Amino acid sequence: MGNPGSRAVVEAKRRSLHRILAFAFLLPILVMAQQPDPAPSPTPTEGRVFGVMPNYRTAESSIPFEPITAKQKLTIAAKDSFDWPLFLTGAAFAGLYQLENDNPSFGQGLKGYARRYGTAYGDQAIGNIMTEGLWPALLKEDPRYFRLGAGTIKGRVWYAATRIFVTRMDSGGWRFNVSEVAGNAAATAISNAYYPDTRDARDNAERLAIQLATDCFSDVAKEFWPDIKRKLFKRSRATAP
Repeated sequence: MGNPGSRAVVEAKRRSLHRILAFAFLLPILVMAQQPDPAPSPTPTEGRVFGVMPNYRTAESSIPFEPITAKQKLTIAAKDSFDWPLFLTGAAFAGLYQLENDNPSFGQGLKGYARRYGTAYGDQAIGNIMTEGLWPALLKEDPRYFRLGAGTIKGRVWYAATRIFVTRMDSGGWRFNVSEVAGNAAATAISNAYYPDTRDARDNAERLAIQLATDCFSDVAKEFWPDIKRKLFKRSRATAP
């Protein structure tokens, strides 16, 4: 049995690190976006957010809705799960868990980091397959993020952040995002097979919260990236000789 006081300190440090990461992720988005353009973009959003984050499942709300097939949903999930930035995400989480000595039986050093890297990558990949491919195909929900593209910054942040709980159906209507919540819950349950030291209810709830928060941050970034990109290019053209 570990010391309850020591574990409480570790948990407090972990929560602090997660809050710092969240703030560091959101701050540049909100600062650079400033006031968005009054009209939404007329074409689907493509490319990568900040040149790194995959943007395969973003669509514009201004374009008439057309459902996608189950095969297309699984393709989106596969692209998001095996694109190179996910390896960087896994490396970042593995470094954080190494600092926290999460799952002590993994050990430290290169061997411990390698095991944490594998499990962190597995969390992200399995979560993507569940929430963007398998569950949406079964439940006839649309895994895409439908970018609002207009309105106040506060309103758009709220809209983007709440899409983890609201999704579009293949019929075109909206409902509670079962694929996101249940899919990540299933991925969390699967992760108990490779996390030997963190299998209790609190540990599972924390992993589920991290998965949901990661997807929430991703949606906020996708909402504002076209505005940021447009402003950056406009600034580059204005300063060009």
